[in-house]
Amino acid sequence: MVLLQPILGKVQRLRGRVFLKFCLLLSLSLGLSLSFQSQAAWATALNSTSSASLAVAGTSAFHFEGDRPLSLGLQDDGRLLTCPETPNCVSSEDSDSEHQIAPIRYDVPTRKAMQALKQVIDDSERAEVLKADEGYIYAEFTSRLLGFVDDVEFAFDSQQQEIHVRSASRLGQSDLGVNRKRIETIRTELAALLESAA
Repeated sequence: MVLLQPILGKVQRLRGRVFLKFCLLLSLSLGLSLSFQSQAAWATALNSTSSASLAVAGTSAFHFEGDRPLSLGLQDDGRLLTCPETPNCVSSEDSDSEHQIAPIRYDVPTRKAMQALKQVIDDSERAEVLKADEGYIYAEFTSRLLGFVDDVEFAFDSQQQEIHVRSASRLGQSDLGVNRKRIETIRTELAALLESAA
């Protein structure tokens, strides 16, 4: 029994960290408003704990999807839906600094750019294209740990050769920069794919 005590101690500490991580993320999903310092502390706590104990690659251990918004898609004015006041959304068609992000530019035929973008999304983990009409793509991205779902839209402007984007979390207040990082990753991967196919 004495020999097992160090092992049992490690197990208890691991379970404690996993439980703390779950509580922190659950609180975020309920929409708690966090200060910048709190968000930084959360990010440190989450990064210091291995997510392998709760999820395996390509799946989510929990599912906090929320309801799929009914107002997505191109609006009556031909633009994407405006971001809400919460900071967990970015859009190339919003003008305020908190939500604004640059559109994605391309220099190939729009049809080819659309096919390439769909491939980038299909190659992403836990991402699914739900709609791909002429000049518009809608996809859901699901987080690895707790299954939070983000709604991501792309609207092609063939005249300007650019893709307007909107990426928004369904639940919570802060996204810790996830939506902005996702769009920048897609921008980089799409450019690389188009360049390799040139």
